[in-house]
Amino acid sequence: MVPRLSLPGFTNRRSFDDLSEREILALAISSEEEDGRIYAAYAARLREEYPSSAAVFDGMAEEEDQHRRALIELHRRRFGETIVPIRREHVRDFYTRRPVWLVENLALERIRQEAFDMEREAQGFYAKAASRATDAETRRLLGDLAAAEGKHEARAGDLTERHLGEEERTVEDQAARRQFILTWVQPGLAGLMDGSVSTLAPIFATAFATQDPWTTFLVGLSASVGAGISMGFTEAAHDDGKLSGRGSPWKRGLASGVMTTLGGLGHALPYLIPDFWTATIIALIVVFLELWAIVWIQNRFMETPFLRATFQVVLGGSLVLAAGILIGSG
Repeated sequence: MVPRLSLPGFTNRRSFDDLSEREILALAISSEEEDGRIYAAYAARLREEYPSSAAVFDGMAEEEDQHRRALIELHRRRFGETIVPIRREHVRDFYTRRPVWLVENLALERIRQEAFDMEREAQGFYAKAASRATDAETRRLLGDLAAAEGKHEARAGDLTERHLGEEERTVEDQAARRQFILTWVQPGLAGLMDGSVSTLAPIFATAFATQDPWTTFLVGLSASVGAGISMGFTEAAHDDGKLSGRGSPWKRGLASGVMTTLGGLGHALPYLIPDFWTATIIALIVVFLELWAIVWIQNRFMETPFLRATFQVVLGGSLVLAAGILIGSG
């Protein structure tokens, strides 16, 4: 008779210590199946841009399938053909995996790290569970699973050496860094520059014209949010990324819109302080920090020479700031 499991939701999850040997084996089978699908999804995600890394995950998916078949054969010999329907989310003490659909949002190096973490987590869990088991057969079963996961982790290293040599890895890492810059850094930097510099004149003109911190804050808030929405939609709409290779338009639009808004809010928020001169001095300090942050990002990620970036950003921002103050004072 198949053991009955009361698993309507997470509130009634079983404890690992309460599982029978049959249930533990069924859990191992479903876990190997899920890990195999995750590795296959990684391979599919990377195949076009990073074929060497995709080959690594193809090999790891194949290894998981071999483990699954071996576990099914063991289950068939000991408990018959019917496998108890139990999965990770049914067990309170079992490790969980990241949903497969999130692979679309992971960078190459993060995907590699996730794979090795998966093997270490499985090995560590089985080893710990084996050390707590009092039944000899359960202890042996868990120990065998821990050993299998340990060998699989070593096998993952072998596959990496076979398919992903130093030259291939360097090429793929450079491509991943370039994609990160094109998708996130470049539009984010453009947004930060636009939000920081373009809002200087209206905010400080309003500040010196009215000397009213609250009015200045409202002008700064509206200018920042408006510029963020405009920059975000413009970035997302003008290039779908398919021909340019700049990546997902919604990611670029999000980076540009958020950074544009933050760039303007940085020197608008100090005007929540009721005292005008205190707010203005803090706002000027924030402007100074914003401009030098832009210089650092340009130099660090865009490889713009430091002096050129300083001249373009600090001098340009200072001129816009001075224009706003002069207009407001007049």
